[in-house]
Amino acid sequence: MAESSSTPIRRRVLFHGRVQGVGFRYTTASIARRHPVVGFVRNLPDGSVELVAEADPSVLDQFFADIASEFAGNIRQQQVQEAARDEPFVRFEIRR
Repeated sequence: MAESSSTPIRRRVLFHGRVQGVGFRYTTASIARRHPVVGFVRNLPDGSVELVAEADPSVLDQFFADIASEFAGNIRQQQVQEAARDEPFVRFEIRR
């Protein structure tokens, strides 16, 4: 069976900049509710924020674009990589 272009993929993004203490996780979770994405967002000890999201590629692109637009003045750098789909997600959540 051929893989369709709408096969969900998972991406891990590390956001660097002024991304903690500015409502980043809560706003990201709110944006996630507007898109059919699953995964999580959490603060990391080094001051960055980790986001792991799974959806169709076009949905992920729009989701990340909405986050980038919302936090344009806060994000200095973001590292994006494909991630293994080794943990099943059923919703998008904020992790501590």
